[in-house]
Amino acid sequence: MAKVLFVNPMIREEDDPRHVPYGMALLASIADKKGHQVQIYDANAWRAGDRVLQEALQADDWDIIATGGISTTYGSVKQIVEFAGKYAPNALVTAGGGFLTSMPRDIMQFLPDLDLGVVGEAFETFPEILAKLDNDDRDFSNVKGVIYRDNLGKSKMTPERPLIEDLDSLPYPAWEMFPLDIYFKNSSILASEEGMVAKRRLDINASYGCSLICRFCFHLGISGDLEYIDDDHGNSDVAFTWKRNIRWHSPEYIVGLVKYAKEHFNIDFIGFLDENLMTMNKFTKGVWLPEICERWIDAGLQPQCIRDGVDHNPDFCDGVHWGGTSHATLYSKEVLTQMRSAGCSHLVYGLESFSDRILKNLGKGTTAKGNVNAVHDTLATGIRPIPNQIMGFPDDFFDSLRDSMRAWEELGVIVYPFLATPYPGSEWYYKYK
Repeated sequence: MAKVLFVNPMIREEDDPRHVPYGMALLASIADKKGHQVQIYDANAWRAGDRVLQEALQADDWDIIATGGISTTYGSVKQIVEFAGKYAPNALVTAGGGFLTSMPRDIMQFLPDLDLGVVGEAFETFPEILAKLDNDDRDFSNVKGVIYRDNLGKSKMTPERPLIEDLDSLPYPAWEMFPLDIYFKNSSILASEEGMVAKRRLDINASYGCSLICRFCFHLGISGDLEYIDDDHGNSDVAFTWKRNIRWHSPEYIVGLVKYAKEHFNIDFIGFLDENLMTMNKFTKGVWLPEICERWIDAGLQPQCIRDGVDHNPDFCDGVHWGGTSHATLYSKEVLTQMRSAGCSHLVYGLESFSDRILKNLGKGTTAKGNVNAVHDTLATGIRPIPNQIMGFPDDFFDSLRDSMRAWEELGVIVYPFLATPYPGSEWYYKYK
């Protein structure tokens, strides 16, 4: 069986390592369950420098070295790939994730030591790659969803890999393979009182996709937005559309996963990494989140402070608090109340701006008034709304900036706005490139 080394790149080097890489943990679990020999060097958690990275790459005769992430990990991924080419020349150097999926041909050009790229979802592609390595086969021309180099070194893309439909077929992530002591030490998240005093937080993905078309946002090729196109020379490349294939785990799977994390790692907080929890609730006609909340309580995961109606005390409160994402036009007060009862402490709202002109041009599907109502209604249920804000959109001017500043003052929002930076693969990335 293949010897696999996953290398988790550094992200947000100015901050502490806070999030176990969920996708990599799933792939590690998949590979492990198929009998492969899996090791992980978590460069983001350990931050041990170049020498230790080199030692990890030379520690064994690896068949494959796999890395990847979103576009903001590119600097670290570049170093990992270069080191792998130098210190593990016999290994197949592979990368995936949003940074590659958004521009596979460019990345293969930028990273000459990268042998193989996984385009889009890797849950079925990666084990197929490992199976070929088991047979000493490095011809990936018949593997869907990859970009590889032919005998002349030219990059070639294979046909698109379909998304898996049954997300519940995925195993639980291999959290135990990561240095959880480091991540638990950095569990605190500045989003709610309960989140700030969390001591053993883990994160999960309950769904994949979002119904919105925000023009600066990219859905990583796992939302049905990815399609292949051919240029005038017959070369395939990726394009991103407003098409959507929204997918979600069943409430039974989600609560089972959280209960597993509670029993095995004694967690006290779960962060939902989903793009938009309320999208899933809309697509299921309003039953998904309420059923999660009901099962959460039935499984004994409801926090003691919520159950007893007292202030949260992390030294005594049993159960699991949680936080996730929402949208100003998709929530309902009834659902928010149910979420709070199950332990939801905060929701991140991509409000972006309090200017109607900006919101319309973004494709947010909301208004400044809708944003204000979302803040008030969420606070009223006892959940902290975290209003994400961005400045510097293409049509931002003094009037729209002042609209937002007035709203911050009126709502009492303490904010550190992002500067508008369209993700590679988004509509505005190509428009303003």
